[in-house]
Formats: sequence, C-alpha cells, structure tokens
Amino acid sequence: MKIFAIADLHLSFNESINKPMWVFGDDWENHTERLKKAWEEMVSDEDIVLIPGDISWALRLEDAMPDFEWIQKLPGTKILSKGNHDLWWSRIKYMNSLYEDMVFLQNESYHVEGEKIAICATRGWPYPGSDDYTDHDEKIYKRELLRLKMGLDSAVKKAPDAKIIVALHYPPAGQNGPETEFTKMLEKYGVWKCVYGHLHGQIAFGKGIKGNYKGVEYSLVSLDYLNAKPKLLYDGN
Repeated sequence: MKIFAIADLHLSFNESINKPMWVFGDDWENHTERLKKAWEEMVSDEDIVLIPGDISWALRLEDAMPDFEWIQKLPGTKILSKGNHDLWWSRIKYMNSLYEDMVFLQNESYHVEGEKIAICATRGWPYPGSDDYTDHDEKIYKRELLRLKMGLDSAVKKAPDAKIIVALHYPPAGQNGPETEFTKMLEKYGVWKCVYGHLHGQIAFGKGIKGNYKGVEYSLVSLDYLNAKPKLLYDGN
C-alpha cells in the first residue's frame, strides 16, 4: 500500500462550467489527460491519494458531480479536502455517503487500515506576515487552526502511536520556515509529513516551506509543480 498526494486538480467536466486551465500557461495544457495517465500508471486500487483542495470549479455541490465521477473512476482511495476555490463544499455527511472509495475529510481523522498512519486535513489560510494576510483574515485563520486541532485530537485519541500526515491547501509557512501557529501545532502533535498546494508558477513555487523543519517534512504538491504526477509520500516502508 502506497500513499500519494496531488492538489489543485481544478476540474470542470460539467458542460455548464467553462474554465479551461490552459489559459494559465503551458503547465496546464491537457492537465487532466496527463494526470489521468500518470495516476493510472502509478496508483493501484490498494493505494491512497490525498487531494488537498481546489478540486472543482463548480459553485454548487450538484454541479461538481461530473468532477467527482471522474475522480472516482481513478484507482485507489481518495482523501479530499477543501481549497479556497471549492465553493461547492457543503453537507459533508451527504458527500461521504456518495462513494465508497472517496473520503471528504474535515474536523476528523482518517486511519489507514493495517498501517499505523493517520491523515488529517483542513483548508488552512494565509498566515500573519504573509503577502495575502490582512486583519480581515484573522477570524478565518483562527477557525482553520481549530479545524486542524480537531483533526489532530481525533488522530491522537484513536491511535496515539500513529504517524500523522496533514494535508492543507494553503502553505502553513513561508520558504525560510518562519514559525506560524500552523507549524507550531504540527510540531506539538509530532506530525510526520505535511503537504499543501495553492502555489502556482515558478515565482510562487518558491514561497512555501519545503523539506524538514523542526521534525516535520513539508512538501508542495500543486499539480503544476508536480507536472501532473502524484507525489509518493509512503511506499509501505
């Protein structure tokens, strides 16, 4: 069993939604075809793939269904979490009743069967001191911290000795590893790995924390950063 991650699928298979990604540059040319090919070559039905946000351009849940159907047909169990563009995200109990191999994760933890691994996920938000942060962001920032804490508490309660992988959409800190409330919380709970997306383009790619920082391994997994190939996080060893 392997665990992969890739964020920012930005799907729009609903015919009423016209959001071609190629307008954002060559990295997005035929991105769904390239992703499907790589996914089917790399991922088996026994594997898990984390999708940390910006999954569908749909505004309403019902309009996102064609995108869900496309994801569901791909191999593996998919763990989906919210991004800033996932405005369709609602009625999580209902969403989790739709597919046996797709989990919409929020305020909870997912435990990998047969492995001492737990997965937590939340959207995250711009942190104080980042380029996008204003005083108006404080309320949402604190709420996302609370959502992350709920997931981590769930993981520790269910399996205290599990290795924890956290999937965020926004980067939890900048490239030089300055501490934020997100990184402090990840350190406090002994998180093993943290993946995030949201950053696009060569300049933006360099703005997120990467590598090992105070015991947590950070990885950017935006689709364009990964060239539409899921990133391997765990190979069973």
